[in-house]
This record gives sequence, structure tokens and C-alpha cells, in this order.
Amino acid sequence: MLMGIIGWAVVGAAIGFIASKVVNLRGDDPGLGIGLAVLAAIVGAVGYTMISGSAVTSFNIWSLLSAAVVSAIAVVIWHMVRSRSTYATPTSRRSY
Repeated sequence: MLMGIIGWAVVGAAIGFIASKVVNLRGDDPGLGIGLAVLAAIVGAVGYTMISGSAVTSFNIWSLLSAAVVSAIAVVIWHMVRSRSTYATPTSRRSY
């Protein structure tokens, strides 16, 4: 069971890292996106396990795929929300 959860976290971290390189972060911290992806991967895989009724094993390709899809969706939504906020827009500071 522990290896399955670690696998989900690793998949989430990998997806979060890839998404932080692909998506324009607009000054956002990449560690926050990776952490969100890990959390979303665990939630997505646990949700898949509960829906499918399969046990948590060390290697279940469908739960890993579910973790990857949910974490990618969560990171993209997070960056879309952050890009719309006024805090995320970079401002140039003029020296006087």
C-alpha cells in the first residue's frame, strides 16, 4: 500500500515539474505547482481506487494514469486561476 501511495506522489511530482516547464508561471513559485500536483495525484488515485474497488497495490497502471490526469488538470486550472489574478501580473518598477 505504501509503495502505491509513493508511486502516486512520484507521478504527481513528475507531472507538476513538466507542467511548470510547459505552462507560463507568470512569477508563480514552481514548488507550489509541484506540491499541488502531488496532492491532486494522491486524491485522484484514491478516488479511482474507491470507485473501481481495486486494492492499492505497488503497481496499478490505471491508478497511476488517473493520478497523472488529475494532477495535470489541477495544475493547469491552478495556473489559469493564478494568471487571472492581479497579483500574478508582473509590474515594472521605475527608478526615479
